Amino acid sequence: MKLSVWTYEGPPHVGAMRVATAMKGLHYVLHAPQGDTYADLLFTMIERRNHRPPVTYTTFQARDLGSDTANLFKTACQAAYDRFQPQAMIVGASCTAELIQDDPGGMAELMGLPCPVVPLELPSYQRKENFGADETLFQIVRTLARPMERTKTITANLIGPTALGFRHRDDITEVTALLEEMGISVNVCAPYGATPEDITRLGAAHFNVLMYPETGEAACRWMERELGRPYTKTVPIGVGATQDFVKEIAEITGLEPRLDTSRLRLPWYSSSVDSTYLTGKRVFLFGDGTHVAAAARIARDEMGFEVVGLGCYNREMARNIRALAKEFNVEALITEDYLEVEARIEELAPEMILGTQMERHIGKRLGIPCAVISAPVHVQDFPARYSPQMGIEGANVIFDTWVHPLVMGLEEHLLHMFREDFEFHDDAGASHHGHAAKPRVETPEPVQPEQAHTADNVIWLADAEKELKKIPFFVRGKARRNTEIFAAERGVQEISIDTLYEAKAHYAR
Repeated sequence: MKLSVWTYEGPPHVGAMRVATAMKGLHYVLHAPQGDTYADLLFTMIERRNHRPPVTYTTFQARDLGSDTANLFKTACQAAYDRFQPQAMIVGASCTAELIQDDPGGMAELMGLPCPVVPLELPSYQRKENFGADETLFQIVRTLARPMERTKTITANLIGPTALGFRHRDDITEVTALLEEMGISVNVCAPYGATPEDITRLGAAHFNVLMYPETGEAACRWMERELGRPYTKTVPIGVGATQDFVKEIAEITGLEPRLDTSRLRLPWYSSSVDSTYLTGKRVFLFGDGTHVAAAARIARDEMGFEVVGLGCYNREMARNIRALAKEFNVEALITEDYLEVEARIEELAPEMILGTQMERHIGKRLGIPCAVISAPVHVQDFPARYSPQMGIEGANVIFDTWVHPLVMGLEEHLLHMFREDFEFHDDAGASHHGHAAKPRVETPEPVQPEQAHTADNVIWLADAEKELKKIPFFVRGKARRNTEIFAAERGVQEISIDTLYEAKAHYAR
């Protein structure tokens, strides 16, 4: 057994809760012990929702395990229906409650509630949150969706966006605009904003737009097989992917592809003189499979970066990411352990990280800029402003999100580099306040024969440590490690400026 401080995904019942919270008129009865109700905080505090999730917990306690926990579930189930009068209910167990094997689905079916009840069998100890969302939406669609005549005009369903999803709210708006530009209306968006009654009308659409494979692919596959409704395979994140998405829709519908690029700024910005110095920057990507695959294409083809490593945490996407890594000639990292991710980042020493909230913390510790491209995310990734990832505006947002950490990091490095300059030292005063620059009053520093020790007891002399700080922050860590290795291999105990530059010349060969 391995204890993890951070996890990329929660248990599958959290995924089911993301679907329930995204919908209206649906209620989730969760057989769970007291303490598993922490999941409420994910939506009210992280996503800043103005109402709590539509979830009723049985909240049994340790003393209840010797009595009838099954009856507790039935009582909670009936009370939830009486209070909320939902159009449909889903029922299941949390990871802890799964151990007592009360069969919530079977019990709810025998109760004869006057609304559809969808039982969830989510293997908590084999699967994770994204699987839970995907499986929950699939079971709801399979239970409620029915074959029916298509709408007279061409319509599409948007499948996959959930509560607590990375920019899902704004992506819906952007994809809806892309469809409307081609004369296509949205029939149903599910689960985000849908009711169980809306789910019954999914078959009226001509095709489905699979926005997020992690949370909607199972439902799309079922509708393609049972309802004869094809679904898109391209996720429109980035300029090239958005263009391919529009072409794919044109092939499905027979319509002319239309895409208004008048708002598109990424191509010009990324090739402008202010951005060309970013060309060739070495980046490492990690997150969910969908966003990593999209980010890899943008990084290489649209930003001119060099992808030195990539990976994902959701093993359902492992095959796709391994194939993508082979295309980029790098080794894929498929792991749920953030410590493995941190070790890979330290090994590759990239100049930028494109990752999750976890990698943002890793980057802060290592002194490497990081832009968040995927869940898991924190409160700042649910902005009040319009900030999509998909479509034309999404491409503009991505450019800003990725470039600004590099630009600000360079500015920080330059300020640090010139901190001893006559006009830039801390005591000089702000020039825009009309202050004349004041010379720094030099005070003699105490002689310090050493600054830092490594695990091998290699000592950095003060002048070498000072010289090291002149190296840009995004490669400073690698320079330090290489110099220490160089010194250790030669039996050098004290690193001087000469040692630093000898190591630089050695590794430059």
